[in-house]
Amino acid sequence: MPDYVLPPPAIASVAVAGSGDRFAVRRIFCVGRNYAAHARELGNDERDPPFFFTKPADAVVDSGAEIPYPPLTSNLHHEIELVVAIGKAGFRIPPADALAHVWGYGVGVDLTRRDLQDQAKKAARPWDWSKAFDQSGPCGPLVSAAKTGHPEKGRIWLAVNGAVKQDGDLAELIWPIADIVSICSEAVELQPGDLIFTGTPAGVGVVQAGDRITGGVDGIGAVEVTIGQPRR
Repeated sequence: MPDYVLPPPAIASVAVAGSGDRFAVRRIFCVGRNYAAHARELGNDERDPPFFFTKPADAVVDSGAEIPYPPLTSNLHHEIELVVAIGKAGFRIPPADALAHVWGYGVGVDLTRRDLQDQAKKAARPWDWSKAFDQSGPCGPLVSAAKTGHPEKGRIWLAVNGAVKQDGDLAELIWPIADIVSICSEAVELQPGDLIFTGTPAGVGVVQAGDRITGGVDGIGAVEVTIGQPRR
């Protein structure tokens, strides 16, 4: 066993529904603008091919957590998403084979510092500071595809303090799950433990300290987090 200069960090992980087991997270990939109505609400062309950005593995936080309102922003947004958990490695995976690489599914929230994202877009700079901050990827318990099958439709929704803000259907995905997995694998070799956040429906909006976020995907699960006060 090697010696490390500093103690190795804890392994980032997500709960598994109905089990004490955890799903170790290796990387997080996120798909941008994968629902036509959401692409339009941000002023983009829904016909564009999918693109990806990333979050660090330790951005994940369990459902039920309280997340401090993040620094450097006054415009924090919610984005509800179906999460794909990869269980089998693959590179340049054909779409017809892609679902065989999926271990299961969950429900996540892509928290976004929208003001920083808007600034980055205008300056043609990367989105990292707007997307990849601490605890920016809440994720509910994963459920295996052996139990759920591979969803092609089903309600996906999010509410803030009980008021529904996002309400769509997985059938509205521009690029379905198999295509997303296949296209992502053209750029990187997917590995067990990778998560893919598959995009958000229309209705993204602001959350404030004290707000309670709840959301879900029919047949898959739910997620719930509270936005706390900023860290001092």
